[in-house]
Formats: sequence, structure tokens, C-alpha cells
Amino acid sequence: MEIREFADRILTSPAIDEKLSPAPPLTDECPGPAHRYALPVRPPELAFCGRRQSPPMPHPDSLADPRRRGIAHHIMANHELQALEVMAFVLRAFPQAPVEFRAALVRIMADEQRHTRLHLDRLAALGMKFGDIRVNGYFWGKAQEFESLLDYLAGLPLTFEGRNLDHTLEFEDWFRRAGDEKSALVMRAIHRDEIEHVAFGWHWLRLLKSPDQSEWEAYESSLKWPLRPEKSRGKSFDRDSRLAAGMTPEFVDRLEQAGEASDGRA
Repeated sequence: MEIREFADRILTSPAIDEKLSPAPPLTDECPGPAHRYALPVRPPELAFCGRRQSPPMPHPDSLADPRRRGIAHHIMANHELQALEVMAFVLRAFPQAPVEFRAALVRIMADEQRHTRLHLDRLAALGMKFGDIRVNGYFWGKAQEFESLLDYLAGLPLTFEGRNLDHTLEFEDWFRRAGDEKSALVMRAIHRDEIEHVAFGWHWLRLLKSPDQSEWEAYESSLKWPLRPEKSRGKSFDRDSRLAAGMTPEFVDRLEQAGEASDGRA
């Protein structure tokens, strides 16, 4: 199977099991022409709704309630599935991307499939099914604005997945405090993978940016409003994870300061 065909399978199959099916051995001899999907095909119960029409993430203090933990896993499962779909979109929208970039993205997509299944397993254990609540398509909507690989790198790996470096640790703590050790371990496993995903974004940002730009300039200038540097962090800020992903101390300092400035404005 060609990488292009694998991406098409994820974007055009309405079956969640097929979207999450591991890739067979892949070749990339025919990336095909650029193609931009307006929407991924999904089962009706998982079609995107307006952002304000889907439930908000439950408050940490409510997670002792199994139903609220289930809602949290449902929202995060949709986030992971969207990340998978956005990566498939990027493979089809930018067939001219370096071969090494495309191969590495396919490997990351396997992680996104596994993360989605981890959340779905916890969802089932908590008495819910995927599709029990409405889901938004915010990540997918931002992907429609990507005009270059740098836009993608700034938006998904370095902002959305960068933010998840903090969120995964926050939810690990919140689930553990709620007495749900299995959910806490899911978040720790995802956190470890997110470090590698952010490392991918950092590596390719440095390779693809203009030589006369700093990493910070390339990152900040590639973000599409309302994305901005402070959106790449949670309420907490895990500096060590970002350094483990290869970011320079100077870049991490800028991210931390951006968040502090945002807190001050609020």
C-alpha cells in the first residue's frame, strides 16, 4: 500500500475500527497530486458540531464521578482521532514533503491510533460508547488554514501536542486523585509519546525554516490566529519535557514567558 492510500483510508472510511487499523507495509513511490479534504468521513454520531455545541472538559474536581471521567476520555479520544486525521490530511495536502518527513509522520500516526484506542478502552470500562456525546472539529478546522509544512509544524506538533505535554501530566494527577489508576497510567503513556511528537515538530521546524529566521521567529510567524505561543502550554508548564524533546533552553524560556504574560493579561 502507498502512504497516499493509507491516508485516504483514514480520511474516507466511516468505520472507526478501519481508521484505527494499523498500516500494512507502506511504500511512497507515488505520493500523487496535492489534495485537500474538506472533511474526514466519520460515522454520523461522530460528525463535527460547532465548538460551543459539544460538552466542555469536566472540571478536575468532578472526576470522582465515573460519568465525568468518561466524558473526559471521550473528548480526548476525539482529539487523538482528529490528530490522526489531520496528519493524513497533511500527507495528502503536501505530497512534496521530504520522504523522511512523510515516513516519520506515518510512525507518529500509529501512536495516534494507539492513543485513541487507549481512551476508547477506558470509555468502555466507564460505561460509555464513542459517539455518546457530540464532538467538535477544532483541530481539523485549523488544519484547513495550513498553507505550508511550517504551518502544520507550528500548529499541531508544537502547539497542540506541546500543550498536551502539560495536559497529560495534569490529567494523570487528576485521575489518580479521583482513584482511577488505569486512567492515570493511560495519560502517562501518552505523555511519553508526546515528547517524541514534539521532538518531530522541533526537528523539522529547524530543517525547514528560512536560514535567516530564528526558531522562535519561524514558530511564531507560522501560527494561525487565534493560535499563539501561549496556547502551547497548559495551566502548568513542564519544562523538562520540552527540553527532552530537544528544544533549546532559550526557546523554552520564551514559551514559559509567553504563558506568564498571558496570565498577567487575564
